[in-house]
Formats: sequence, structure tokens, C-alpha cells
Amino acid sequence: MEGGEQRDPGYDDWFDEPEPPTETQGDAARGSYDAGDEVWVLPEDDEPRHTGRREIVVAGRTLTMTQVAIIAGSFVVLLIAILAAAGVFSSGKPAALPVTTPTTKPPPKTTTAGTTTAATVTAPKETLSPGATGSEVKALQQALASLGYDPGTPDGNYGPSTQAAVEKFQAANGLATDGVVGQETLAKLQQALSG
Repeated sequence: MEGGEQRDPGYDDWFDEPEPPTETQGDAARGSYDAGDEVWVLPEDDEPRHTGRREIVVAGRTLTMTQVAIIAGSFVVLLIAILAAAGVFSSGKPAALPVTTPTTKPPPKTTTAGTTTAATVTAPKETLSPGATGSEVKALQQALASLGYDPGTPDGNYGPSTQAAVEKFQAANGLATDGVVGQETLAKLQQALSG
């Protein structure tokens, strides 16, 4: 501090540079301040700043090209996400349809000559009950399937689905619905298969 000048208590003399001119100074000094070898140039508030970057004004806001690119990219990602959720990019396989059990006998197969022939499915030759296994059970399952009663996969195991198919067959033919293939059920099964 020279000559006993009083400074503000918050004054920092680290750089001890002169302050830029204020607006109260004359127009001649406005815009530049000369202090020896240094020249300070103040930007005018009325002049637009040219940063060398391209800018776009959207809804009263100035956006740089980078900001516009980010916004456009976000919209593209959002559009792709919406299309993917709608299933546009799926493999094209139709959705699995529910399996229904036919309750009527399928039509007989026709040959190329136009004559109808019965399918070569035979009824089992012995009585069967739930829990049985083997080729006779498989023959029963195939016979029930050909008549429109779904016993499940013909695997030779007399399980719950085969028993349910036998009970449906018995009910449709006026027999006792016990799920056991006895003599009466065998006879009705052979009759149904023969047409």
C-alpha cells in the first residue's frame, strides 16, 4: 500500500493488478484499459459471441450440435426400445396356441385313389388297469388317440392321463367309468375301431 491508502479488509494483494474500468468512466475509455504494457479488452454485452461452433435455437434455448446429436440419439434408442417391446424384431414364430383335446373321432384317412380306409390301429388283446406297462398299454394309448381321446404320449405307461382318456371313452359309450379296461371296455374299443 502506497502513500497510506486504505484498502478494503477483504482485499487480496496477491496479484496486485489494477481493476478494470467501470461503466461510470467515459465512453472513450470504455472497452479498453491501458495500464502500461497491458491492455484489457471488455466484451460488449450487446454483441453476439461467436465461438466458432454451430448452434441451433430450439424453443428459445441455444443448443450446440453435440447436444442436438445426443438428443437425436436418445430418441432413436427410445424408438428402437418401443419397437422391440412391441415385438417388431421377433423371430416371426407364432405364439404357441393352447392344445385342445378333440372329443370326436377324426375322419378316416383317404388314399390317392379316393377310397377311404381305416387307420391300422388295433385294440389291446388283454384287460389293463392303471399302473400297467408294456406294448399292450401302448396299443391302448394309440387306439384311444385315434378315436379322439387324448391319453398323452403313447409311452406304454398306464398313468393318470391314460386313465382319464379311458374314463372319457367309457362315459361316451355308456360304460361304468372306473378307468379300468375290462372285457366290456375292450369290446366297445374294438367295435369303435372297426367302425
